[in-house]
Amino acid sequence: MVKEEFKMSNLSKISVAILAGGFGTRLQSVVNDKPKVLADVNNHPFLEYLLNQLNSAHFKKIVLCTGYLHQQVKKTFGEKYKDINLLYSIEQKPLGTAGSLRKTLPLLDSETILVMNGDSFCEIDFEKFWEFHIRKNSNVTIALTSVSDANRYGTVNISSDDSITRFQEKKQGHKKGFINAGIYLIKKKFIKQIPKHKEISIERDIFPTWIVDGFYGYKASNNFIDIGTPQSYERAEEFFANYTV
Repeated sequence: MVKEEFKMSNLSKISVAILAGGFGTRLQSVVNDKPKVLADVNNHPFLEYLLNQLNSAHFKKIVLCTGYLHQQVKKTFGEKYKDINLLYSIEQKPLGTAGSLRKTLPLLDSETILVMNGDSFCEIDFEKFWEFHIRKNSNVTIALTSVSDANRYGTVNISSDDSITRFQEKKQGHKKGFINAGIYLIKKKFIKQIPKHKEISIERDIFPTWIVDGFYGYKASNNFIDIGTPQSYERAEEFFANYTV
């Protein structure tokens, strides 16, 4: 029987931060007049697929961590998306994924924060993700997805109890493995540890330092896509062909 704290109703109380401030350098050849999260996919901005996914899971408060061309993001979505209240944290200079998240902290209410990359999408059962996080008494939980070319992203190694043991950098060659799916549950006290006002990456600089502190990997769906390159962005139209928003 699922404990009370596992139940879906609690997800509505969790604040969500979406990292939506990326410049999208590699995507500039095909999307050069808007931020990456507004890249068009089947006549919808990519970010809308994430917001719709979160709305379906009954989250109520999302903070968009914006930067490059942030005015366009707010103009597109305003302060409400379906049943979700939208707030904006604007970085005036590049802070990286960790720096941007740290800046957002005053807007985040819950003791555990759901953090998502704004340029990737993974099918996930948020209720089971939360249940896993609670059951493991985890401080930080990353959703993982298995891909055929894990070397393109860098792989994540986990032990038999699902704790994360190592992050491996990108390298040449094709190898199946688990990668970071860009969805995290992080206790607020850990976000507070991130240095203020500093450009810093959560993936490269912060996560490797948290490995010894109750850091687990949750195996989510393999139905995953990112739009970080022109090649992956080109596949997004087919990927979302059967999604409605």
